Amino acid sequence: MSAIGVDLLIVGAGPVGLFGAYYAGVRGLTVAVVDSLSQVGGQVSAMYPEKQIFDVAGFPAISGRQLISNLAEQAAPYDPLYLLGQEAQQLDRVARDGEPDLLVVKTSAGVEISTGAIVITGGIGTFTPRPLPAGEDFLGKGLEYFVPSSAQYAGKDVVIVGGGDSAVDWALMLQPIASSLTLVHRREAFRAHHGSVEQLRASCAQIVTNAQVVTASGSDQLESIEIAVAGQSEPRRLACQKLVAALGFTANLGPLRDWGVQLHDNRHLVVDSRMRTNVAGIFAAGDIADYDGKVRLIAVGFGEVATAVNNAAVHLDPAAQLFPGHSTDNPTPVPVPA
Repeated sequence: MSAIGVDLLIVGAGPVGLFGAYYAGVRGLTVAVVDSLSQVGGQVSAMYPEKQIFDVAGFPAISGRQLISNLAEQAAPYDPLYLLGQEAQQLDRVARDGEPDLLVVKTSAGVEISTGAIVITGGIGTFTPRPLPAGEDFLGKGLEYFVPSSAQYAGKDVVIVGGGDSAVDWALMLQPIASSLTLVHRREAFRAHHGSVEQLRASCAQIVTNAQVVTASGSDQLESIEIAVAGQSEPRRLACQKLVAALGFTANLGPLRDWGVQLHDNRHLVVDSRMRTNVAGIFAAGDIADYDGKVRLIAVGFGEVATAVNNAAVHLDPAAQLFPGHSTDNPTPVPVPA
């Protein structure tokens, strides 16, 4: 087991966690960021990297991919340590004379992280895609649960399964570049935003409702699927080299449940105005945090994690000032080209 020591551990590498890594650097704190996904960006990178986001201050519109790239670039001068593809699991506490207790977190990859404070920015926790009953043999060979990049879908016969926002957004994104695009939904009504559904109906995409995928075929890579449509006696075969299952996700706080943090609705971490949980040294921010009047927006999470990190700095050093000063007074260091 490898061991590292940092001032602050951030659990969750989504947009809020990345901004927290920047703010930790502003406060002169060394920081590690743990995430169960293999890339930074959390749900934004996994679910809607190409989608335009309109409610981030200062950006009339910005794609999810660009937002995450900007946030990672903003934090980069402070050299955060990213521990990706691993889950924060066991938490132990070691008492220290005259200092806050040392918090020791072990990850699923066998890394032991010693830190003085933790900020949890895990969004909805660890989220796992709901599997497609037919076609699992082609996972990674045509079947996917995320669309991180549109390039690999160009010129392909694409089928997307689902009726929520992710399914319709991905269909709108891929339809202009795909050879053909079919959206298959098991119901007549869609959960996706009405305007997006109408936009898809007006496109060249084929929409098949009251239907579900029953078989997937191909030698090594996916080549075709069959869908069963209500009211039709025989399954319908569709050419398909790319099958995207957008059936939703199951979210789980996982080992965080065992850390002693007070929960609300069994899925959110209760915090006070300083973003402190009931466990000394553990803070939370973003969608996973809960308090009276909570609004779950990325923009709100940015403010929460700045509050959490600044209060964590005071937890680590009670003599430190809570207010970090203005960024113009202490600008982010800019790397000098070699």
